[in-house]
Amino acid sequence: MSHKSAKDFFRPLAVGAPAPLREIPARPSRAIHFFDPSNEKMAAKIPAMVGTVDVLLGNLEDAVKADNKVAAREGLVRIAQSTDFGPTQLWTRINALDSPWVLDDLTTLVPAIGDKLDVIMVPKVQGAEDIHYVDRLLAQLEAKAGLTRPILIHAILETARGVANVEEICGASPRMQGLSLGPADLAADRKMKTTRVGGGHPGYLVRQDPPRGEDGTAQVDAQRNVFQQDLWHYTIAKMVDACATHGIYPYYGPFGDIADVVACEDQFRNAFLLGCVGTWSLHPKQIAIANRVFSPSVEDIDHARRVVAAMGDGTGAVMIDGKMEDDASLKQCLVLVELAEQLAEIDPELKKLYDAIPAAEEA
Repeated sequence: MSHKSAKDFFRPLAVGAPAPLREIPARPSRAIHFFDPSNEKMAAKIPAMVGTVDVLLGNLEDAVKADNKVAAREGLVRIAQSTDFGPTQLWTRINALDSPWVLDDLTTLVPAIGDKLDVIMVPKVQGAEDIHYVDRLLAQLEAKAGLTRPILIHAILETARGVANVEEICGASPRMQGLSLGPADLAADRKMKTTRVGGGHPGYLVRQDPPRGEDGTAQVDAQRNVFQQDLWHYTIAKMVDACATHGIYPYYGPFGDIADVVACEDQFRNAFLLGCVGTWSLHPKQIAIANRVFSPSVEDIDHARRVVAAMGDGTGAVMIDGKMEDDASLKQCLVLVELAEQLAEIDPELKKLYDAIPAAEEA
């Protein structure tokens, strides 16, 4: 069996295509806000949303009816051509690779708005072969269109096979920007017994042991505390590890219960703490939640800066607020400090909050 040389990995896949990136930029993308380009009312709001959300994504796949697929594609072209997106990234989610619309999605969008498209999201990715297919097509279309920078690929984990192959998906192409969890399709593919789009389930729980009577008998009918568990913890953690290994970015996906903003914030925060850099937004109210959750708090940045200042060259250990901080602590704190600096560049309100933190003194 022949293998491609590692030296060829960063060579363009088509003559005249832009050179692949060797490192994926760490651009803030706390909320990826989905919109239907075929919905005129929704499309009319897009220019005003520029600067209020890190990513605007024109959705061509699920939630767009078959009769509206062409209208959505054409609508995205019109919006992209007439809008200055400034600091906001423009992404799109193309149709599934086994659909009759995906080839037209790519051959229409890349020549028409490839210079404005930052990322193409590919649904229901099963393995590296899916990424290879899109990778080669993009290179050919970029070369034909004369693009000077490569369009990146973002894969959605929506099948059991995709989760099983997550490592090879992340490393399939230098175009890979990141991964998102697609809980609804994944639940169906796994035959999970939930009809919720993301979030927990009251039936997935652990229960406190029963108290015992004076005779030592377990009182199984007594009132006991119940602790609801996270259906998605394993998958998110596996996705985060695979992304970190390959230098790309993990995201939580959709939270379908728009009205339950409390549970939505909890799910977003779980993903943030585990290592995700952002999430999807299905409604404008979720943008505010995502921006808040995926931005480090003032208290965390205050502490992180103090640790960085106190650690000096990064060796040894120091005591801060009664807690031992060492080189591992410094690495953790640098993650937050660097994220805060990136966010402050695009979010004036966050910059004010972070700038108001008293300067940390070096040890």
